[in-house]
This record gives sequence, structure tokens and C-alpha cells, in this order.
Amino acid sequence: MRGDLSILRGQKVSSLTGGLLQTRTLCGTPLPTSVRIVEVGPRDGLQNEASVVPTDVKIELIRRLAAAGLPNIEITSFVSPKWVPQMGDHAEVTRRVKDLGMDHVNYSVLTPNMKGFEGAAAAGATEVAVFAAASETFSRTNINCTIEESLERFRPVLRAAAERSIAVRGYVSCIAGCPYEGRVDPAAVAKVAKALMDMGCYEVSLGDTIGIGTPGDIERVIKEVTQYVPVEKLAGHFHDTYGQALVNTLTAVKMGVTVIDSAVAGLGGCPYAKGASGNVSTEDVVYMLHGMGIHTGVDLEKVLEAGRYITGHLGQPTQSKVGKALAGPVCDMKSKL
Repeated sequence: MRGDLSILRGQKVSSLTGGLLQTRTLCGTPLPTSVRIVEVGPRDGLQNEASVVPTDVKIELIRRLAAAGLPNIEITSFVSPKWVPQMGDHAEVTRRVKDLGMDHVNYSVLTPNMKGFEGAAAAGATEVAVFAAASETFSRTNINCTIEESLERFRPVLRAAAERSIAVRGYVSCIAGCPYEGRVDPAAVAKVAKALMDMGCYEVSLGDTIGIGTPGDIERVIKEVTQYVPVEKLAGHFHDTYGQALVNTLTAVKMGVTVIDSAVAGLGGCPYAKGASGNVSTEDVVYMLHGMGIHTGVDLEKVLEAGRYITGHLGQPTQSKVGKALAGPVCDMKSKL
């Protein structure tokens, strides 16, 4: 029997989560009243799946996520299908999301260079994302250029985007560690984040690509980066390889970060980082934030349904702890409230 999520709504959530629904502090630390979630499942979550997911399935997943109230959804990547076959339908996906009628949603696409940007713009993209690494070796392995060369590639993208009124989001990968170099200096992260902000990105997402970071690492990185980039311009993007993604998310939120990237059902991984598991799951992030009285505007039950939909298609279990707990058979939680 599937868990009944209706019991988790309203004031009853406070009983289940320790009575924190109306609280705006955690151990004396002020908390934001709201957090914006950027759903990256359709892109970052699916891009490493071995079998190509049909376009219709991707569109239905995006529709379900949009219907759940997620305000930002990263839908695809304009990279060469030769390197990422899963994203070969990027133009069609970008065009078709316009027909979903979900005007409250901001759809974004990843663009590694000017060619990718031109393809995205032609397909009608209204927001693109560029990405750089804080590790030289990772940058060379992932996109075949140095960090500085990658930043130079983005400058014409930012100029062209500004001319067409297309918003640009920036990503910094390997903020805590690199599969080739080990630990990464927070100063290197700050340098890249500042460069992306200076060239015109409206927001910079800090990504623990291989999921090696701990709360201490994340605190050090954010403290360093915020010397150059305002905290309100930052987002957190955490993978769960070492089981630290949710606590790292909480650490970022406690430090004033109010934008969190997550993937439905914890989908994802990194092809250049052996053993790197998926993103922090949207379900787990929403459950935690709602339990602390932090507004997201996201309907948890609908996100759970979206997670069941895509994992059912993929034939694999959800990586969301909340998804597993409420998938059944579960204990009768009603009797405990």
C-alpha cells in the first residue's frame, strides 16, 4: 500500500518533523523564508543514461515537473549528439515545451560554446547555461580546454545572449574535489565564479560534481566565493556519492543560499568521475525545506509522481529517500500523528 502523502500537509507536518513548520531559525541560525528549486533531472539527470529516453517521455516528465510547481527546469543540452547521444533531440525538446502551456516555468538549456548557443537560440530558448570547472585537469578532460580557454569561449555567448535578451546562468563544477586532482582550493572556485558573474551571468551554481564535499568544505567554499559574488547570486548543486548531498544543501541554505539545484528521483551522475552518483533528489530537498517552514511553491506529491513515472520508464529504483519511504509498503503514519 502506497504511503498517503496527504497526511504530510498543513500543520500535521510539524508533528512529523519536530514542530519546525513555523520556525525561521535552526539552532539559532536564521533561515530564509523561501528557496527556489532548479530542477535539473531532464538534463543532468538523464544525460548519462545508457539507453536513449524517447522524446515523448522527456516531454511528459517535464510536464509533470512543471505541474508540480517547479519554477525552473533545465530541459536539455545543446552539445554534439556524438558526445552525448541522450541529448540529441535538444532542439525538438526545446520547441515542444512551449506547447505545454506552463507559463510560470522558466526552461533553460546547457550550451557549451557559441555553436550550441546558436542552436539553442534558433530553437527558441529563453535561458541558457554555461559551465566551467574549478579544476584544470577536469576542464581538459571534460571539455578539452583549460579553465581560461573555457571562459573565453563563453564571452561571445554572453554577448550574443545579451543582444537577444536571453538570460545566462553559470555553473562551476568540482567545487570541493576533482577525480584527478583531489581536493580543490576554494580560491580557485571563487576565481571562476567571479569570472562568470563579471561576464554577465545572472546567477552562478556551485557544483560538487563528484559528491565528495562535506558541510565543512561547502562552508569554506561559500565563505570564499561570497568575498567576490553576493550570496543572493549563488545556487548550490550537490551530488550524493558520499551521502552528503542533503546536509550540504542544508549548510548552503543556512549560509544564505536561496537557490538549490536538484533532480527528481535523485537521477544523474558524472561520466568523468568514477562512482559519482546522482544529484540530491528534489523530493528529499522539498521534504526537508517544508519541514523547516521554508516555502518552495512545489507540490511534493506531484514530484513523487513524476519520480515514479521516470524511474518506471528507466526500470530502476528511485534514489530519493522520501520516494522510497512513501512508495510502500510503509507503516501507517496516520496512526503516529
